[in-house]
Amino acid sequence: MHKAVKDGLIIRGGSCTIRVMISSFISGIVLGVSAGFSPGPFMTLVVTHSLEFGVREGIKVALAPLITDAPIILLAAFVFSRLAASHILLGGISLAGSLFLAYLAYESFRTTGLDTEAMSVKPQSLRRGVMVNFLNPHPYLFWMTVGMPIIMKGWAESPINPVLFLGGFYLCLIGAKTVVAVSVGGSRNFFLGRPYLYIMRGLGMLMGLFALLLLWNALSLLVVMGPER
Repeated sequence: MHKAVKDGLIIRGGSCTIRVMISSFISGIVLGVSAGFSPGPFMTLVVTHSLEFGVREGIKVALAPLITDAPIILLAAFVFSRLAASHILLGGISLAGSLFLAYLAYESFRTTGLDTEAMSVKPQSLRRGVMVNFLNPHPYLFWMTVGMPIIMKGWAESPINPVLFLGGFYLCLIGAKTVVAVSVGGSRNFFLGRPYLYIMRGLGMLMGLFALLLLWNALSLLVVMGPER
């Protein structure tokens, strides 16, 4: 494969580089949308804020991952830097990520909507959103087992790939939560009707596909199917 050196960076063949860049961005978009619409403690907080205090407050809560995820990502990067030489451990992490995404896909398929009538909490703030997301195990599981393997694999090709992945992920994660806040403010029935169920089924299929891709990567690292080519 043709390689060139420019400004200290190794630039691979054009078509391969563009393909990896597009793949990184699309991966971020798909996983960001999936995380943004999936039910959970943080989704519940966005909904309750929007119902009780208005759309603007719900959007404020939706911005919490921009504050909480940075230390989580750094922790995941530190762990991976310690495990980089061990294919067995990295394969185990990829396998855990595959199982985690398979579980999220299952949850997406079995959801019947959000119970917006039963959600009632005391007045909240952005601080509450930060606390809920920081104490939620899902971000840790995601970045340790799914997000960081994608970032590291993209980094091996070009430093721009992690930027594209993170950009696509947070654009769609925050965007999806904002859509939730606006939709709840306009109509509670959206989360009890067919549109939401169709969205979750579609996202479940995409997460299932990513689970299979991570499983393939895990098997390759564990030398079950031989080294990657």
